[in-house]
Amino acid sequence: MVDYLLDIFSGIGWLSASPNLAFVLAVTLSGLPIFLFMAVNALVAVYAERKVSAFMQDRLGPMGQGVGLHAGKWGLLQTVADAVKLLTKEDIIPASADRKLFILAPFILFIGCFVAFAGLPFNEHVVAADFNLGIFYILAMGSVGVIGVILAGYSSNNKWSLYGAMRSAAQIISYEIPAGLSLLAVIMLTGSLAFRDIVAAQTGTTLGVLPSWFIFDNPFTFFAFWLFFVAGVAEVNRTPFDLPEAESELVAGFHTEYSGMRWSFFFLTEYANMFIVAGVAALAFLGGWLSPFPGYFEGGLWGIFWFMSKAAFLIFIMMWFRWTFPRLRTDQLMRMCWKFFMPASFLTIVGVGIWDLFIR
Repeated sequence: MVDYLLDIFSGIGWLSASPNLAFVLAVTLSGLPIFLFMAVNALVAVYAERKVSAFMQDRLGPMGQGVGLHAGKWGLLQTVADAVKLLTKEDIIPASADRKLFILAPFILFIGCFVAFAGLPFNEHVVAADFNLGIFYILAMGSVGVIGVILAGYSSNNKWSLYGAMRSAAQIISYEIPAGLSLLAVIMLTGSLAFRDIVAAQTGTTLGVLPSWFIFDNPFTFFAFWLFFVAGVAEVNRTPFDLPEAESELVAGFHTEYSGMRWSFFFLTEYANMFIVAGVAALAFLGGWLSPFPGYFEGGLWGIFWFMSKAAFLIFIMMWFRWTFPRLRTDQLMRMCWKFFMPASFLTIVGVGIWDLFIR
């Protein structure tokens, strides 16, 4: 999108004479839709999670706010009201906190997530920056958020915040390894790190019935998909891997001392990270923007629809996990990563190599 805007600006006299200004304007205009999408994604995901959890617990969830049957039965504006409350809430910084780091931490966490969106394509044309190293870029940017989490816990001068930050750092860094290794199975089959090439390699059908998505390609890629997805759930600190935010133990973990708009940045980032994990899984294993009915409903807006549908389904699975599984202990969490996920991810790499050489 940046290159496309620069081409447009090159035909505008005063902008073509100021290439630096044109570049800044192109980057700003490319980033604004990403920020708006992150905000809308959080609003929709919070509402969906409230309704999904209510359904699973046999209750109604938000009601009485906004339009709908029987004077707002669906509570559509409840999340909007909560967002307005956060924006207008008093911003409190503890007297004993490291003020500069305390202010900086949520922005570092948000920026790491925000720039990762730049490399996430919604179809073959809608992408802020079309990298030839798309998977590598997103995995690298996902690691930046760890710095913000550690700073938030350390700067709060609260033992519960520090415990949560250290748990989160250990958890994210650990689960990044099997998540990255499980994606190597896809990279081996495509010979590329670009999402465009990965999705193109999944065109067609398998056995004349199933679409040629990598999740159906062989047993090892099916296993790699679940390895990546579960490791991704752990990376974004979602239940049953929400130890850094364990309310029953650590109050709220690394963001215990935050309030108002700064707290909302942590909240916004968590749901944006959920979408990134779901989006990468959809692109790498579920055909991305390709139709599940090869030859029908493809291209253009259909591509965006299919990509968003696959990502939304995976986000629903994450919400399903939250209300199904109990929280793990810290030792169980780390043991599962290093003793089970790591060997399993190496097994998928070897298995995909053997399958591709001798069985395909």
